[in-house]
Amino acid sequence: MTVSKPIRCILLVDDDPDDNFLHRMIIEDSGYCDRVEIAENGQQALQYLLDKSATGHCHPDVILLDINMPGMNGFEFLAEYEKLDPIYQAKVVLMMLTTSLNPDDERRANQHGVVTGYKSKPLTRQMLDEIVKEHFA
Repeated sequence: MTVSKPIRCILLVDDDPDDNFLHRMIIEDSGYCDRVEIAENGQQALQYLLDKSATGHCHPDVILLDINMPGMNGFEFLAEYEKLDPIYQAKVVLMMLTTSLNPDDERRANQHGVVTGYKSKPLTRQMLDEIVKEHFA
C-alpha cells in the first residue's frame, strides 16, 4: 500500500544551482512531496506553469520563489503571475524564499495577495513541516 504524500509537486524558482540542489535534497528527504521541478528564473517558471502539454507536466501545489535572479526577478514574476488565470497558479502556496534581509523586500512581497509567506534561505525541514501543517493538514 502506498501512502499518499501531502504535496504532489513543488516548483523551485531560483538561479542558484547549489541552493536548488540543497533544497531538492531537503524536500525529497522530507517525504512530503512526490516531485520537485526547477526553474532558473521567473520567465522559465511562467513558461513551466503555462505549458501543460509537456509530457509528465506536474502542476505545482507549492512554489518557492527567490527574489534576485537574472532575466526576470521574483517581483517581476509576481507581477506576471498575478495576471495568470488561477488554473495556472500554484494550487496552495507561493512562498518567497530568499537571502534578502531587506525589510522593504518583505513588505513588498506581502503586498502581493498571492504570497503566503516570506522565509530566509536555506529551506529547512522545519519550514516544510510548517507548510504541510498550515496548508496540507
